[in-house]
Amino acid sequence: MSLIDIAREVRENAHAPYSNFKVGAAVRTASGAVYRGCNVENVAYPEGTCAEAGAIAAMVASGETEIAEIAVIADSPKPVSPCGGCRQKIAEFAKGDVKVTLATTDGAIQETTIATLLPGSFDADYMSRT
Repeated sequence: MSLIDIAREVRENAHAPYSNFKVGAAVRTASGAVYRGCNVENVAYPEGTCAEAGAIAAMVASGETEIAEIAVIADSPKPVSPCGGCRQKIAEFAKGDVKVTLATTDGAIQETTIATLLPGSFDADYMSRT
């Protein structure tokens, strides 16, 4: 099963009663393991969780910290892109050249990289003093 197929499958578990915008994400790690996430809305909108964040949390909870590839899918008119916060979360665990596949439920696909999605990302180098 492809990473997009896994994201498509988990998307069906999304809890999106307010927006009806279900998103699924799947992360493949350097070890080859795959972690899934779906968006989980809350009536207090800022308290929801994005699909990408859920997949990353599952990855970290399992003891893994390196994303090798990620896929995100939604029922949208064009391939869905991670929000800014999720781009930063992905960049925390992925090198710039990591493949990011964005898709629609109708089959449109766009492939990109995390460096393209988040140029000039804030990274650990900013936290060190020279």
